[in-house]
Amino acid sequence: MPTVKAKASAGAKPTAGKPAGAKTKKSPVKRRHSPERLQTAEQAAVQGVQARLIEGHAMAGRAVSPAQAKAAERTRIDDAIRNVVDAYVTEDEKLLQGPWHADDFTRTDPWRVLRIQGEFIEGFDKLANIGKAVTVFGSARTSPDDPQYQAAEMLGGLLAEHGFATITGAGPGIMEAANKGAKLAGGRSIGCNIELPFEQGSNPYVDTLVNFRYFFVRKTMFIKYSVAFVIFPGGFGTLDELFEAVTLIQTGKISQFPVVLFGRAYWAGLMRWLGSKVAGEKKISPGDLDLMFLTDDPEEAVEFIAAAHEAQVVSSINRSERR
Repeated sequence: MPTVKAKASAGAKPTAGKPAGAKTKKSPVKRRHSPERLQTAEQAAVQGVQARLIEGHAMAGRAVSPAQAKAAERTRIDDAIRNVVDAYVTEDEKLLQGPWHADDFTRTDPWRVLRIQGEFIEGFDKLANIGKAVTVFGSARTSPDDPQYQAAEMLGGLLAEHGFATITGAGPGIMEAANKGAKLAGGRSIGCNIELPFEQGSNPYVDTLVNFRYFFVRKTMFIKYSVAFVIFPGGFGTLDELFEAVTLIQTGKISQFPVVLFGRAYWAGLMRWLGSKVAGEKKISPGDLDLMFLTDDPEEAVEFIAAAHEAQVVSSINRSERR
């Protein structure tokens, strides 16, 4: 005679594709996207960047300025952020937002092109004589007692000993650590700052500071005046620079350009996903993963960069001779 449990199972309606009595897995609740949700996410994202920069400076023992403190206390970004009269709008935002009137292009964009041109010229002028340099990226929210901060500082010192200048985004955290290591070792320490909707402030270890209004101009300087990138753990900005460099290498725009991912544990998940999903579906070639070099050792990173730079020089000479 069937047990009560067996009777219940026998009387239950089987789920398609599943045996009777099997538990049905609940589907995760999907959050419906909307313009309002996107706006809220955008506001929170800007606040998050601001908070990480302020916290990064604070963890390094620097007092937060009154302007930064006041901005940090705000619970939301001003709704008028796109109104040039009522709120501070960065030059990037002015460039990327669509024209509000049909004749805006004829009245504003040609002049903006001249400003962009001037920013390129200023960057070229200030950075043209730095020689070989390495750009270091990573989170602004990394405290001086963090092992990654200490590794970045050591890296900056080793780069200086090998004759490389160090370039960063001029902020706190990993950027500060690399600049500090370079400066204390007697090397060239450079910061490329970016205009943001709030005061960012540069770290005190930068001896050559270049301020940019436009992200794409700044990114050009990072690539143009670097012989390698070292990518420490970071967020969207760090990932942006990583994939910018890899894309330029992949498309043949730059060659023999080392991209060092520092912190194996941090980057392991991304590399597994790129290998299994992206390369697995043939969105990239399997060999594309070799464009990135993983390490946890500052000395190994610098040795790899130095060897690659020597190869760059030889390759450059060979190309010149063929012309």
